[in-house]
Amino acid sequence: MSTAPYLVRVAEGPADREACFAVRKEVFVGEQGVPEDIEYDAYDAGAVHVLAVREDGVPLGTGRLLHGAAAVAQTGAGPTVGSLGRLAVTGAARGLGVGAALVRAIEDAARARGLTAVDLHAQTHALGFYERLGYEPYGPEYLEAGIPHQGMRRSL
Repeated sequence: MSTAPYLVRVAEGPADREACFAVRKEVFVGEQGVPEDIEYDAYDAGAVHVLAVREDGVPLGTGRLLHGAAAVAQTGAGPTVGSLGRLAVTGAARGLGVGAALVRAIEDAARARGLTAVDLHAQTHALGFYERLGYEPYGPEYLEAGIPHQGMRRSL
């Protein structure tokens, strides 16, 4: 029996995908003011999406893994580096370990696809979170959707 009040799994089917998008809309569009037309992109179709849900099915968080050509386009790295992105946890679920569990699920999906590292674009306020999970910053800080970001990578 799980001790966590939620389950993290790979999103399967349209209902799971819609739950992922709903969390992203709440966090990125609603809370952070990211324009909705740039929140969803062509990469969503081929990405591996992960979803955290409460025992009663309420979505708590999501994230995605890009791999192959999509990851290369996003990271500029080689084909063995995946791209973690769109990590979002609802306000009600913050502090429960959902974000870390989502990152680990994305890393597991990356390993299953033979990837050797995961790259991400961290909002600068979240650098400490990712550093605690083993990610190392690289390159200069930059703006993405008007929000300061920093490139980070972790070898698997």
